[in-house]
Amino acid sequence: MTTRRKFLLPFLCLLLLISVPAAAAFGSVKISLLEVGRIICSPLNLNTEAVNLVHSDIIWLLRLPRIILAACIGGGLSVCGVVMQALVRNPLADPYILGISSGASLGATLAILLGAGSVFGAYSTGMAAAAGAFAAALGVLLLANTGGRAGSVKLLLAGMAMSALCSAFVSFVVYCAHDKDGIQTVTYWLMGSLANARWQSLAVICPLFMAGSIFFTLQSRILNLMLVGDETAITLGTDLQRYRKLYLIIVAVIVGFAVYAAGIIGFVGLVIPHIFRTLIGTEHKMLIIAATLGGAVFLIWADVLCRIILPGAELPIGVLVSLIGAPCFIYLMLRRNYDFGGN
Repeated sequence: MTTRRKFLLPFLCLLLLISVPAAAAFGSVKISLLEVGRIICSPLNLNTEAVNLVHSDIIWLLRLPRIILAACIGGGLSVCGVVMQALVRNPLADPYILGISSGASLGATLAILLGAGSVFGAYSTGMAAAAGAFAAALGVLLLANTGGRAGSVKLLLAGMAMSALCSAFVSFVVYCAHDKDGIQTVTYWLMGSLANARWQSLAVICPLFMAGSIFFTLQSRILNLMLVGDETAITLGTDLQRYRKLYLIIVAVIVGFAVYAAGIIGFVGLVIPHIFRTLIGTEHKMLIIAATLGGAVFLIWADVLCRIILPGAELPIGVLVSLIGAPCFIYLMLRRNYDFGGN
């Protein structure tokens, strides 16, 4: 295990660095990896050969923003999954099971079909989704604290209830709407896509996701304590209650901005933490860094598959990730000897 930990992070960093230019070579327009390298290096004057201007626009305006957005969302959702699993001490938990994504989808649906958040103009759907995720997280906290302290079991049950409630409202709004184009937009949004990636949005999303990963890495001691339970943590002088509230709100902000940028992409926060927890154990400092890098690489290549798997069309990334994540969820549910922290 020590040798595995020693080489895993450098390997993931190298894999991520290789994945960015390699993924940029794939798409409806074929561009060689050598040309991708020339295009990326040309602004730095590292290569004096002339580049194809059309290919340069494709790389810089379409593919690189999309790849970087995939890396940010993959890493961010993976970290959120690690944190959620620690909060409820359950390897099957992720932000989507706790109702945060359902709140985001409700916000997006209200914006698309009813015009909620129109004051934000072109960003109304994304901002409404982020607000919905934040409201769902607050609702989960209020519900879990009703009648006593919010333990891990109450938090999980409150999240499931909030998810069901938000999903019911989404179905009700869609059923009552008479906007065919709007319903198609909602359907596309709920399936997820990275096609709308732009440098302007990345200027906000990248620092936010990086800050979230760094914050939770620094909180690894508290996350480790959550695995052994509230009673043990209290005997060690730490009350986990206020940390749960803070972590859930931060996760809601990250998930809300992920939905704002790419729609609903499920199961990343379930699959990636499970893989790296199996490889390196449950110590959170190492786990969060590995999940960030691994989630970034995973979603980059998942997006590549979405672009090439259907000739002349693009498969929604939420569909592909669900096809991968659902069997993993079933496997986790059926596996009886899963080692998870203090259990």
